[in-house]
Formats: sequence, C-alpha cells, structure tokens
Amino acid sequence: MRILQLHSDYIEYKPIRKEIATAEEAGKEAIRLEEIVVIFIAVEEGDNEETAIKAIDEIEASIAKLGVNRILIYPYAHLSSNLAPPSEALKVIKAMESYAKKRNLEVYRAPFGWNKQFTISIKGHPLAEQSRHIKPVQAESKEEISEAIKAEEKLESFWFILQPDGEMIPVNDFNYHGHENLEKFMRYEISKVRASQQMPPHVPLMRRLEIADYEPGSDAGNIRWYPKGRLIKSLIEQYVTAKVIEYGAMEVETPVMYDFQHPSLADYINRFPARQYMLKSEDKELFLRFAACFGQFLMVHDAQFSYRHMPIKIYELTRYSFRREKSGEVVGLRRLRAFTMPDCHAFCTDLEQAKAEFMKRLRLSIEILEGMGLTREDYEMALRFTKDFYEENKEFILSIVASFGKPVLVEMWKEPFFYFRLKWEFNFVDNQDKAAALSTDQIDVENARRYGIMYVDAKGEKRYPLILHCSPSGAIERCIYALLEKAYRDQQKGKMPMFPVWLSPTQVRIIPMTENHLEQCEKIAAALEAQQTRVDIDDRQLTLQKRIREAEMEWIPYIIVVGQREIESGILPVRDRRSKEIIKMSVEELISRIKAETHGKPFKPLPLPKYVSKRPQFYG
Repeated sequence: MRILQLHSDYIEYKPIRKEIATAEEAGKEAIRLEEIVVIFIAVEEGDNEETAIKAIDEIEASIAKLGVNRILIYPYAHLSSNLAPPSEALKVIKAMESYAKKRNLEVYRAPFGWNKQFTISIKGHPLAEQSRHIKPVQAESKEEISEAIKAEEKLESFWFILQPDGEMIPVNDFNYHGHENLEKFMRYEISKVRASQQMPPHVPLMRRLEIADYEPGSDAGNIRWYPKGRLIKSLIEQYVTAKVIEYGAMEVETPVMYDFQHPSLADYINRFPARQYMLKSEDKELFLRFAACFGQFLMVHDAQFSYRHMPIKIYELTRYSFRREKSGEVVGLRRLRAFTMPDCHAFCTDLEQAKAEFMKRLRLSIEILEGMGLTREDYEMALRFTKDFYEENKEFILSIVASFGKPVLVEMWKEPFFYFRLKWEFNFVDNQDKAAALSTDQIDVENARRYGIMYVDAKGEKRYPLILHCSPSGAIERCIYALLEKAYRDQQKGKMPMFPVWLSPTQVRIIPMTENHLEQCEKIAAALEAQQTRVDIDDRQLTLQKRIREAEMEWIPYIIVVGQREIESGILPVRDRRSKEIIKMSVEELISRIKAETHGKPFKPLPLPKYVSKRPQFYG
C-alpha cells in the first residue's frame, strides 16, 4: 500500500466520470472539507485487512502529533504501478474506513473508481507532507531491508542552517529572504515526502525532445534512451570521467552483482540505506550493486601499498547501479532504479590527509557541475554529521561552507547511524519543489576495517585508512533531469530553453530555401563537420517557416537559412538561440564561435542521419 499524507487547510473535490464499471455510486456535486489530513492511497497486490489496520495505526500515530482527528481517505491509483484488482482494493479501503471509525477518528471517504477533479491547499509546516509504504504483514519477511534503512526511518535529526560566517541557526529561526530555494530544500528534506502528485516538467520535455522515456517492458525506474539522449548521456559520462582522471584517479571496472553472504558485503549492506535487487544463481543469493564500493574495496583489499602511495584514488563509471526505490517515488529521471553513477574512492592515511582531499573533491565537483551548465545558484548544499565530529572539526566544517559561499542545510545526529561521520551533497531543487542529490562526498570511518584494507605506515606498521566516497556529478541521469528542469524554469522566466552547445545533439541546422540550394548547404555542412561540429540539413518539402519553427522546438543553438544571396556573399544569417538575434557571419567565424563555446569538452558526431527527411520519429 502506498500512502501520501497531506495536512491541509482544505480540499475540494468533484467526481467527474467513472473510470471502471464497478465504480461506487457518487453524486456530481463538489465536496469541500477543511482542516483535514488527506490520505491519498493506492492499494497494491497482496494488501489485505491486516494492511488496512496497520496503515490506520500509523496514520493515527502521526496525526496525533499534528493535533488533528479528521481524515479523508482518497483512492489515488497514480501512486503505484502494482495495483490490486479493483474489487480487492475497495475491500481494503472499506476496512480502513471501518477501523478508523472504531479508533474514534472523524473519517470521510472519496468515492472509489472515479476520475475526480480536486483542489487542495497544503499547510506549510515540515510535517504537512508525509509518504509511507505499508507492506502486507505476511510479505514483510520476503524483502531484504538493511539495518541502515530501519535506522534511517527512526533516525532523530537536528536541523540547522550554517552560514558562511560560521553562525548556525535552527531552521525555523533562519531568515530565508533571498534563499527561497534553500527553504524549499529544507522543507523537502525534513518532510521526507519523495512521491510526486503531478508529472514533473522534465518528463514531457525528455519525451518531446526524443531524449528518453519510460520502458514499459522493464521494471519501473529503468529508462530507454533515444539517439539524442544517448549522445547527451555519453558526452556527460566522458566529461566526468576525463575530469576525475585529470584529478588523479585510476579507472577500474568491477562486477555488477555480489554474494549476499560474503561477510564484508553483508555487514556493509546493513550500514547503507538502500534497498536491493536480489537474485539467485545455483546455491548463491546475489544482489545487484547500488554503488561501486563493493568491487573497489575488494580490489584494494588485495593490493599492497604504503603511506607513500596515498591517497590512492580509484574510479569507476558504474553502468549500472541498482536501487529498488519505492515505486511511488520513481519518477522521470529524478529517481531511478537503474542509473549510471561516477564513483570515486580515495584511501587516505589519516584525517588530515582526508580533509585536504575532501576539499579538492569539493572544488572538482563544483567545476564539473559548472561545466555542464549548472551554477551554484541552481543547487543547495547539505552537510550531515555527528555532533562529536562537528565539535572536534568545527573549523574544517566551516571552511567547507565558506568555500561554497552560501548558507547550507545541516542535519546533525547525536550519535552515528551510518558508516560515515561527515557527508556533503549538492541538491537540485526542481519546479515541483522536490530535491535530488547530485554531487556528494563522505568520510567513511568503518569500511577499511570491515574489508580488511590496510596500508604500511612510516614505521612499517599496518594501519587502516580512512575512505572517501565521492560522486563528483551524481547520477548522470539526474544531471540531465536538472538541465531539463532548469531549461523549463528559464522558459517560464522568458528565456530560451536550451542545452549547453557541447551537449546539443544538433549544434547547427542548415535550411535550404529551395532544392537548388541543397548542394551549397552540403558544402557548408562539410566545412563545419571537418571542425567537429554536429550539423544537419532540413531537406524536407515543408515551408521555410515550419522548418525554422521545428528547429527552434528542438532547441538547436544555431539555425542558418541558405538562399542565393548567402551563396553569393558567403555571409550567413545565423539565428543565435541564446540571444534571439540573427547574426551575420562567415563559416569560419561560426566555427570559431562554436570552438570557444565547446572548448575542453568531449565531442561525438551527430547521432542521427544528417538529412532530417531520413530520420524516424521516436516519440509522438
């Protein structure tokens, strides 16, 4: 059972039409309820009366903290892709209603089986939005859940805003004027509501631009990538990898599945808050990796090295990492079950070396995100640490915030729950006020001992290193999500949505006025291609205006219309998407401009046929 719980000023809903033949009887008038907790619910396969009772028990406990006794049970199938048959779902919902009344709750229920129009106003406090997954009692023992997840669900956190000047202020006392995104991020983190009620803007964009789409033939959270999307994804992968190798990391490759019973791995799983994909092979129970840690740690365990080699930096681009995220939280490219994660570990002699490396990787991550077109205005930082680590390393933690240059959200724990004592993240806040972590790094104080990783110090004695876990960009898919959401936001502000030129599948489109000009267009294209520019030609028998309009809808940075005047003069009218201007320039000047905009970035050739008339349509 999937539940989205919203403490609301009011909700107003109106049944519009029946979605199923067995829908309940319902009137057509609008119903308004005020000062109420709305329980959006999706009943899943295997849910039963025990599930209903468990759900109401959890809801009752949570609303008691809000001082509320009124609930609306609102059937909402969109929270899950694993729905129970309608007849079974209705039984469970009625069981919830009946049990809630026995618990002396004031209960209302929206009709089952209807498409309904609703308006809702959600209160602004941190606990106003909550989500939960209630599993059938008899099925709970079947899913492997790490001890870290159980700990995380009970974790008591203390939240602050830490300013660059070192002042740490409780989140409810901070003045967020000028830091509105930070406030949205804070509320998202504290509420822990990850499910989306509506489709985020990047989903229709990734489809319309033929970048990516859901794969109905796979598990939820596994994505199909069209040629344009594969190009963008590949270029980012190459860029991040090149920057990490330039930083000094050694690239390796490790398996995607591991033995669940391996002593080091089993222990680590219970210290990492992620759900696993499990599979069996002969007499082994295996899990699919959720990061590159396992393979890299086992590899370094078998290596021989001393303090003179350190810090040792190992890197892998994991295609893929797997996490069985909750189905109600899997949406678009923001949260996936299979994703590409650049993962770089550094093995350090002591905390001082770890601190120095930590700062290098922080700067590296900022540089990588900027290279993709994301500035510090586009994301917020979170710092998570134990109270004792903060007190012992306060000056170092303040230097991190000062380096970032903006106030950051702090989550502090009284005692350690995980294998790390300090972690930072960059989080992109999207157009639905949801957040997703991009770059991150952690100081791990446990896993060297767990994996038996040792080095020889200056006295010839064996010691355990500290381990840093860094993804300098976060999942590649999330980077594309952030770029699409940022482009949508720019469009809402009146700017032209676009990718950076180095990531644009087509960088230049040439449009011949007539067939007579096609040969010259091919010569211009050849000159651009020779200088590593992705260029195509729209040779379709459509009006000039329609071809220009479609090029603009594809977010192509430069559009050139070629007629007799351009052929004779050699001067091209280049439509610059960013400035919205037509600039007169030669082919050589355009090449110089593109080279300047793509300097230091990887290049791949056009991923589609050069002639637009030869291309299949992948979406729509």
